[in-house]
Amino acid sequence: MAPAGLYGFFILAAFVAANIPWVSDRFLMVFKRDKNAWLRWLEWLAMYVLAGALSVALEYKLTGTRHVQGWEFYVATLCLFLVFALPGFIYHYDLKRLLSRRAPG
Repeated sequence: MAPAGLYGFFILAAFVAANIPWVSDRFLMVFKRDKNAWLRWLEWLAMYVLAGALSVALEYKLTGTRHVQGWEFYVATLCLFLVFALPGFIYHYDLKRLLSRRAPG
């Protein structure tokens, strides 16, 4: 796979990972339990760490080295991951309730 394809795959994987806590009612897509808001945010943070680990592995695979990043980089990626999670957040807290209230027919 070309490097451009890997970048696109990573962006798509990060977008999906950011939305998993809001779309799924299972914790980490494995454990069936009721999730409150704090557990969803904790799962979202775990997905951020997982996406970060995937990005480090991708960087090492493409360049052969890992570049040192400052705290600004991590704040920017955290904010980007938060923006990626917005569709799932809106679906869980607004759209899902609106669709369930709408009567069929």
